[in-house]
Amino acid sequence: PGGTAVPPAAITTYHAAHDRRDVETALAQFAPDAVVVDDGHTYRGLDEIETFIRSAASEYTYTRTVRDADEVAPGEWLVTCHLAGNFPGGTVDLGYRFHLDGDRITHLTIAP
Repeated sequence: PGGTAVPPAAITTYHAAHDRRDVETALAQFAPDAVVVDDGHTYRGLDEIETFIRSAASEYTYTRTVRDADEVAPGEWLVTCHLAGNFPGGTVDLGYRFHLDGDRITHLTIAP
């Protein structure tokens, strides 16, 4: 893991849109049958993923800094981000494991 790889546009666009609270652009990076797993919850399909994006963007204020990005398997990326904000603990490093099919995210798992 060198952390020098540049993730595909779907990943960088998702993170940038999520950070600026642009729900529509963030949501557009997902396949219609995509799945997101975050904080013990599973969101299936675009309607549930939209709920996830809206709640994640509104619950806390934070900054995200990409620490590392690697393609760990074909179409599978692990992006490690450092978050600092007004959530419990104040800082955390999170791993975002993306699975892509073409130019869309099909699965995203977020975990420390």
